This record gives sequence, structure tokens and C-alpha cells, in this order.
Amino acid sequence: MSQKFFDMLFLYNLIVQFAGFLLKIGALFIPKIKLFVEDRKSVFETLESKINATDKTIWFHAASLGEYEQGLPVIEEITKKYPGHKIVLTFFSPSGYEVRKKNSVADVTVYLPLDTKKNAQQFLSIVQPEMVFFIKYEYWPNYLNELRKIEIPTYLISGIFRKNQLFFKWYGGFYRTALNTFTYFFVQNESSKKLLMELGKTNVAVSGDTRFDRVASILEKDNSLDFIEAFKNDTLTIVVGSSWPKDEYLIVDFINQTSEKIKFIIAPHNIKEEQIQELKNSISKKVVLFSEKATKTLVDFDVFIIDTIGILTKIYSYADIAYVGGGFGNPGVHNILEPATFGVPIVIGPNFSHFTEATAMVNMGGCISISNKTELVDAFSNLIVNEDIRDEKGHICSTFVEMNKGATAIIMKNLNKPN
Repeated sequence: MSQKFFDMLFLYNLIVQFAGFLLKIGALFIPKIKLFVEDRKSVFETLESKINATDKTIWFHAASLGEYEQGLPVIEEITKKYPGHKIVLTFFSPSGYEVRKKNSVADVTVYLPLDTKKNAQQFLSIVQPEMVFFIKYEYWPNYLNELRKIEIPTYLISGIFRKNQLFFKWYGGFYRTALNTFTYFFVQNESSKKLLMELGKTNVAVSGDTRFDRVASILEKDNSLDFIEAFKNDTLTIVVGSSWPKDEYLIVDFINQTSEKIKFIIAPHNIKEEQIQELKNSISKKVVLFSEKATKTLVDFDVFIIDTIGILTKIYSYADIAYVGGGFGNPGVHNILEPATFGVPIVIGPNFSHFTEATAMVNMGGCISISNKTELVDAFSNLIVNEDIRDEKGHICSTFVEMNKGATAIIMKNLNKPN
């Protein structure tokens, strides 16, 4: 490697060290950063207690919750194919780790220690993975550099590349070098493959997005929830998932104004008690919270607010219409594939262009994008009164998911077998 690379690596390490210092300061004031810092202190101790020198391991890294969900089909297939290996799962962000630290697919789940050379060497010396998977993105130069040195097969799955990334800038040589670690790139689309090939990478396959495999598999599971059935009571139901205040402002206005005999289930993105109460108080119809359900006759209520996490996917199975939040903020709309797999027509906000599946479903007509109150009223009203349109749009959504399955099979077929 050139001297320029080592100069850049030195500078990068200084930046990481400084960032680590700033995070410790931030942890004193910001709860989310405190989680980020405090739980990382015991990572190596946890790894040493759960991994023996004789264990065979396979390491998966997910930036956050979305990447975990994306990688889940591959993790599940790997555990079936290599039952004698322990699965080590790392997260970078608290929003992923805190929600899935008690998952059932990994033998060990920890935060990824900050990307210093010392941390990378210590992590790899304990884990000693026989295969490594990075999900979608996050390219940590020290970890990748150390993996390259010890020649561990390393894969990117459901990768996506865009022209504005550092790899494709004239000054991005340091990050381009990090890509040399990967044994194979499994990318979501042809444009990603083309960009990598412009860098001279021929070890690339367009596998598609493993999220389609994950959401398609949901249909094979038991999605029943007795309390949702009791609330719904065979009434047309709109499920609002992962909503933010800007979404809720429009939704609440519609709820308060509509005279249609329909029910609403709202699962906010943020379930802090103060915000849940504010949402509840803004609705003029009869509202019940998930946390109150044990003492209420659910069929008597018009609106059900889900002030807990982990059940939204199952709730979508009861939707006649779904509204997926996030589309009025950045980076944009949340996961629309979960309601889509159940064949539910979807309404979203205007910010969806960064999400290929949302763009495709809007263009195909299964998903409706709205920008204001009038458009929301028009979209909901049309879907409420016209069952044929609901069925048609729902069918477009479920067919789109079905047509895009298969990424996991392509990945599994092209892996180098571990020892």
C-alpha cells in the first residue's frame, strides 16, 4: 500500500479517537449517546465469556435495526447450513442494538467497538470468524484492513452504491482501498454493480434486496393478535405505522372529521409517554392505548394507539388500508414492505425518492404519495368507499414483493464454504 494510504489511515484514526472523546462528553448529557458509550465498555468481556477458542464463528454486522431486518433471511439460512457455528451479531447504533439485543438468531449480540486498529485486532482475535457479512453498508477501514490481513472471506449483502459516495470521488482513494477486503459484493441493483465495475471490481452479483425475502416469510408465521381482532370487530381498519408528528397532524384531522364507520390503529415511531398522551388528547373520538387494553372493552373504541414496540408487523395483517409514516421528514418514509406483503394498499408522504421499493410501488400504483391534508383526504376517501380499488392496489403491492424474492438464495449459492 502507498504512503498516502497510511497517512490517510493515521488521520482517520485521529478522527475516530477524537470522536470517541466527544461521545464520552455527550454521554453525560444525552441518553442515547450514553447507551452508545456505556454498553460498549463490556463488549470484549462479553465476547470472551461467550466464545471459546475452539468455537467456530460467523460474524454479521448491521448498522441499525433496518439492516438487521435486511440481513435476517441470510442469518437464518446460515444457521441452518452451518449449525455447528456460533453467530456473532454486532450493531453500531443504539436504535438497532436496544431493540434486538435479545434476538433468537445470534449466539452473541454486542455493539461493534469503535473502529480503531486496537479494537479491530482485539475483536477479531476473540471472535476469529470464518466468514464475515456486512449488511447494506458501513465500511469501517480498520476492521476491513485487519480482515484483509488475515484473509477472512468477507461479504457485502444487499449492498447499494450511489455516485455521490466517497468511493467514487477523486479524493476517495482511502475508502476505495477498504473495498478490496470484500470477497464478493451482493448488490441490490444494476446501477450499484456498474459503479463497482467502474472501480475494477468484477466480484459483483446483482442479488436484489433480502428484505423481500424477510417480509415474504412473514406470511408463513402466525400473525394473529386476539386484542386487535377484538378491536377491529370486522370493521374497515386503517393502520398508521411508524408515524411522526407531521404524519399524525394530518391523520388526526382526518380521524376527527370523518363520518365513515372505520377504525384506526396508530403505532407511533416514538412511544414516549408525554407524546403518546399528547396524541391521545388531540383525538376527539374514543381512544384506547395498548397499555390500557387489559381493563377496557376494546370493541367500544374507535382508535387504538400502540404504545409499545415489536408488534406492528402483525398489526399490518389486520389493515384494510395502511399509512406508513416518515414521508414528511428525512431521509423519508419507513418500511412499506411489511404492509405490502399482506396485500394492503399504502399511503405515504412525499419524501420517498431514496427508497427504490417505494418509488417502484408508487409508479406501479400500489402506493399513493400525498403532500398535504387535501390529498390525504382524497386518498383515504377513495380507498374507503371503493373496495375494488383497495383490492387492486393491494394486489399490486403483494405481487411486487413476491416478484422480488430470491436474494437470499443467490447469496447462499455463491458463498465460499467455511472450514
